[in-house]
Amino acid sequence: MTDHSSDPPARPAPSSAPVGQAMWGGRFSGKPAELMQAINVSIGFDRRLAPQDLAGSSAHAAMLQSVGVISSEDAAAIQGGLQQIEAEIAAGTFPFREEFEDIHMNVEARLRELIGPAAGRLHTARSRNDQVALDFRMWVREACERSLGQVQALQLALLAKAEAHADAVMPGFTHLQPAQPVTFGHHLMAYVEMFGRDATRFQDAALRMNESPLGAAALAGSPFPIDRQMTAAALGFARPTANSLDSVADRDFALEALAAATICATHLSRLAEEIVIWMTPQFGFIKLSDAFTTGSSIMPQKKNPDAAELVRAKVGRLLGSFTQLTVVMKGLPLTYSKDMQEDKVPTFEAFDALELSLLAMAGMVGDLEPNREKMAAAAGAGYSTATDLADWLVRELDLPFRDAHHITGAAVKQAEAAGVALGDLPLAKLQGLDNRITAAVYEVLTPQASVASRKSYGGTAPDQVRAQVARWKELLG
Repeated sequence: MTDHSSDPPARPAPSSAPVGQAMWGGRFSGKPAELMQAINVSIGFDRRLAPQDLAGSSAHAAMLQSVGVISSEDAAAIQGGLQQIEAEIAAGTFPFREEFEDIHMNVEARLRELIGPAAGRLHTARSRNDQVALDFRMWVREACERSLGQVQALQLALLAKAEAHADAVMPGFTHLQPAQPVTFGHHLMAYVEMFGRDATRFQDAALRMNESPLGAAALAGSPFPIDRQMTAAALGFARPTANSLDSVADRDFALEALAAATICATHLSRLAEEIVIWMTPQFGFIKLSDAFTTGSSIMPQKKNPDAAELVRAKVGRLLGSFTQLTVVMKGLPLTYSKDMQEDKVPTFEAFDALELSLLAMAGMVGDLEPNREKMAAAAGAGYSTATDLADWLVRELDLPFRDAHHITGAAVKQAEAAGVALGDLPLAKLQGLDNRITAAVYEVLTPQASVASRKSYGGTAPDQVRAQVARWKELLG
């Protein structure tokens, strides 16, 4: 008996499916109903995966040649055809056709038109299941990387504005009521921190999804001697996925990316809401130029912060996308089900909305100019230095904080009854609450003195703000 164990595997015969017939049509004698075609086709949206699909096919063909599954002649023909398809897509001349359902079949059908039967060898040792899992994972990974760059650009815009206004006093709020004076720079730096965490979420998501599912085939792996490490490395992945079932069934990488995007959009929405509030005549804290505002069709005096309002609204779209994909995936048994075709539209839409929002917010932050005088005047409203009085009583008179809190509350009540600011309350009135209070107390009862005293790490003192700006500049390079 002849030993064939060392022979290369026999190459499969080329597919006999003619152009224009479904690639899976051998099992079927009839055509899909029009409604079936309408609900099944996805080329209208998954054509966005063309760059990833071509890259995956090129890497797969190179690997098949390397392990001896296809000949060098067929591999060269495939690579040449893929390059031509890439050029056609770039030029806008590629014939996207609904009869081929999705991007994968459109590419394969066009490849057959260009190079003939050799195109049928490209699908050896893979399935549309691992193919779409690869394409989509690559797209989401790239979306996370783009979002990371856009978040960091927004952080840089915030840093520049925070540094320029590190000593601009404004009211800090709780319950949207004046609480304690802070600086405008310190307020903006809070968002730098938030967006910094968003950046790390995108980094973490990209790191976790950085495994290649190519080679898992339909669900069980491949009988061919494929080299999954080779294709993973060629496509920029750290390693191949370790379980073929999980490889084609998993979409949690998209869910995690959408969760990160939703949290980021929430932060954008909060900043947008503050811009809307600060733009009102009642606040008047900032101005935006005509570049990021619109007018009214009937009220000529209006200057509306529509860009901020639209950014604020985008969080609804992102949260909806996350919820939609969660609902799609929640009840699916392993492995692939056609339900998963519905993973792409919400993900594409979410990242489109996030990108636009990040770019718009970076533009608005660079454009806005604070009204330092208006903010400083508002910073002393609502007895915002009351905590400074309580702190002074603790430091200078060694009172327990609760006792100091009680005395300060009484002082605020007297100032309110007299219709004056806390810093304008006569010394005699304060000494009536505790006779050890001296005129030195007035040094802490202005908003400027209040912010200057908050020198603890992460505090609102201008020097602390500048230190945090410097730290972030170094982190962002």
